[in-house]
Amino acid sequence: MKSRSTARVTALQVLYEVDCSTHGVWQAFADRVHAERLPKDVADFARDVVRGTTEVQEMADKAIQHFAPEYPVDQMAVVDRNILRMSIWEITQYQDTPVKVVINEAVELAKTFGSDTAPSFINGVLGAMLQKEAEFKAFLNAPENNTTVAE
Repeated sequence: MKSRSTARVTALQVLYEVDCSTHGVWQAFADRVHAERLPKDVADFARDVVRGTTEVQEMADKAIQHFAPEYPVDQMAVVDRNILRMSIWEITQYQDTPVKVVINEAVELAKTFGSDTAPSFINGVLGAMLQKEAEFKAFLNAPENNTTVAE
């Protein structure tokens, strides 16, 4: 598995754990990195994904709800909502990864960790956001959704 893919798996596992428990994000992250004995570059990217995803979570959830209104975020499978949050962060904030790669990685995560229908669901939600690119950009630029990540 490529290092960025490994980092995304680690980030998803951390975000899943935090979403399902009262564990702190950075303790969960440290535990996972230690257990997996991740190389520094992998751990660094996983940290970026976790940090960024948690910072844009509220905006990401609003975007998911806007573009997939028939699927309430709080009732969505934990794996699915965290894959979508990670993808939205990577598309909107990180921007070093081509969008098609982000979507492919999200679908692969869904195949590995989600239900049988998760890959098509993830692909559909992200595809809807990108098909309506002008609406998505307007949504992101709305003052209540502005989430430029501070370094």
